[in-house]
Amino acid sequence: MTTGSTDSKIMVRRCLLTFKPFRIFVVGIGFFSLCFLMTSLGGQFSTKRLGDSPFTIHTEVLGAAESRGVLRKISDMLEVILKRMDSLSKLDNTSTTDARRDLHRHTDTQFQPAGLVERIQAIAQNVSNMAIRVEQILQNSMVQSRSTVPDGTSSQCEVPREPRFPECPGKVDWMRARWTSDPCYAFYGVDGSDCSFLIYLSEVEWFCPPLVWRNHSSPPTQHTHQAKAPKRQAAFRTDLSVLLDQIGTGKESLSFMKRRIRRLSQQWALAAYHLDAKLESRWRDQKKILVHVGFLTEESGDVFSPKVLKGGPLGEMVQWADILTALHVLGHNLKISMSVKELQGLFTLQVFIFYIFLCNSIWPLCVCRCHIRVIDTFGTEPAYNHEEYATLHGYRTNWGYWTLNSRQYMTMFPHTPDNSFMGFVSEELNETEKRSIQQNKVNNMAVVYGKEASMWKGKEGFLQILNRYMEVHGTVYYETQRPPEVPAFVKNHGLLPQHELQQLLRKAKLFIGFGFPYEGPAPLEAIANGCVFLQPKFNPPHSSLNHEFFRGKPTSREVSSQHPYAEQYIGRPHVMTVDYNNSVEFDSAIREIMRTKVEPFLPYEYTCEGMLERVHAYIQHQGFAAGSRTTGPLFVALSNTTALGWSPSVAAPPVWPPLSSLRLLVSQEGQSCVEACQSSGFTCEPAHFRFINNKEALLEVQCEVVDSEINHILPAFSVLRQECGLQREPLLFSCAGHSPKFRRLCPCRDFRPGQVALCTDCL
Repeated sequence: MTTGSTDSKIMVRRCLLTFKPFRIFVVGIGFFSLCFLMTSLGGQFSTKRLGDSPFTIHTEVLGAAESRGVLRKISDMLEVILKRMDSLSKLDNTSTTDARRDLHRHTDTQFQPAGLVERIQAIAQNVSNMAIRVEQILQNSMVQSRSTVPDGTSSQCEVPREPRFPECPGKVDWMRARWTSDPCYAFYGVDGSDCSFLIYLSEVEWFCPPLVWRNHSSPPTQHTHQAKAPKRQAAFRTDLSVLLDQIGTGKESLSFMKRRIRRLSQQWALAAYHLDAKLESRWRDQKKILVHVGFLTEESGDVFSPKVLKGGPLGEMVQWADILTALHVLGHNLKISMSVKELQGLFTLQVFIFYIFLCNSIWPLCVCRCHIRVIDTFGTEPAYNHEEYATLHGYRTNWGYWTLNSRQYMTMFPHTPDNSFMGFVSEELNETEKRSIQQNKVNNMAVVYGKEASMWKGKEGFLQILNRYMEVHGTVYYETQRPPEVPAFVKNHGLLPQHELQQLLRKAKLFIGFGFPYEGPAPLEAIANGCVFLQPKFNPPHSSLNHEFFRGKPTSREVSSQHPYAEQYIGRPHVMTVDYNNSVEFDSAIREIMRTKVEPFLPYEYTCEGMLERVHAYIQHQGFAAGSRTTGPLFVALSNTTALGWSPSVAAPPVWPPLSSLRLLVSQEGQSCVEACQSSGFTCEPAHFRFINNKEALLEVQCEVVDSEINHILPAFSVLRQECGLQREPLLFSCAGHSPKFRRLCPCRDFRPGQVALCTDCL
């Protein structure tokens, strides 16, 4: 309503400033048409949406789908008017003096600009007054309609005003104004009535109390009032030929992915057999899954494919090949898109997609956000993900700000607990292969992690120390001449096919990193083939504050080494992290490696079975509905730990991960929940924040003031100030947030051995 009036005044001002007769005529016609249509239809102006032109007006007419269609024509008409005005402006600016004189002479004989401007001003005022009157009429009529649902339930949907749910009335008002802003609301059954708002805010989110007359077994969806299609059971697949055909041909990147899938096919088949036995052949729902491999599309530029055979990065292709294989082997109905045009074609089929996997920076269509899963190598923290918060507080970057649930971002390594850990797989050796490797290891042989010549610049100093003890091998890409950056004492094999690289790693004792690339799959492959991985320590740690590579990425994470996962989750003797600038320390590390015997090692979560187990759990159990709020004494002390656990006297709602895994801890000042949980042998679980975001979790804290605010470090408290803060925006629950002035309430959880993504009871 206000937008319509404001846009009208903007038009008038522009007419008065430019005073172009043709423009005034066109705008006048537009206003007359707008007034006529509004008088006929009785619509209301809604707020202008992001990305609209200054004169685009969106309307909503309650209870009349036909009227909506006609009202949309108003917006189209105004766009046409604008285009004509622009054309006239160009004509006026580019035509000759004679043409302009002729044009003005022609128009002056027919129109009186001053009088027409006054009329337009009067029309604009009439539009504003009429819109106000229409809004009053609609508000009066909506009072009766809002409290009624299709089954006749009335008076049971009055907006509650309870102290336990202070934000409920405000959230209902917000939904009244903006429930059409995201298709997910309609998916959960929101239809514009107060009843649907209260159902959503109490069952999908938790701002309002549960409605006593509701069945709370499951959240509503767009299928609530439709006959549901019968569920189909997912069956494990071992034949990968269909998947290979779906991936297609024509790019070297696709050929690389297909070669990888074929090479690991037997391991995937064995993993499927083991997981099926572990799950005891229980029922698994078959899901419809669309995978859009956005980073390989021509629309995104596809910088990866041309570099596959020239030493370019392969980590992304490794992960996507493994994701596709895992989804196929698990038995889901898989659709693969390798171009935006192909993606649009799949959407025109109007097939309901349960999950959509895509890569960060590619959001091709307006789809229901609740189905999105984003493959995100380096992670996206909540402060960067929430668009409005990121913009206001300086966290806005060119990545992120999609305002998703942070667990919808899926990473290559488990470095960001706010996100979900997707991962990839490394080739697993059988016992015979492991014995053969140990017998044939060359104790003084090292392979350098660096396929591009530019990575070798400035590294000759410590390479010379390494060359005193070991024969140094490289796999640097070159076309005709040996790269000058590679020292003469290095035996360079050139870029090797994957199977030949595997053979080289099975002989070598040491796999040494230069500090870049960060967090790639190659170190895990080397460790799995019996190598020790030596990497540089970063002091100070690399982050977006001090390193160009991380600048602009949606994370504040500090990287202490080239491969933090290998340092933290594997460690010695398989991984050694030293200061390369300290020649004494580096020399000592080389001699220690030569004395140390190691066996091939691969973390379970990077085996085919580990990845199948993890992806299965996500697809069958992971959801983002908040459920209802529980009150009462929620937490009790646990034995052998300072953490609190969920009280057995309080019924635990059916959530995943289950609340049996919850461990409530308090961080130190300046410490994040990531660090607080890790220091006690747990991991932070963002899905459990909502169960500790309450006064019950603060019972042992002396709080003079308890406020509810929007801040990514909440829930937290200050001992010095005796202030406690609860989180008001669920999308800002953050494991990564920290403040030197506050101690945080941290929802930690246990995890399965070798599988940090899943709790003990998560399968």
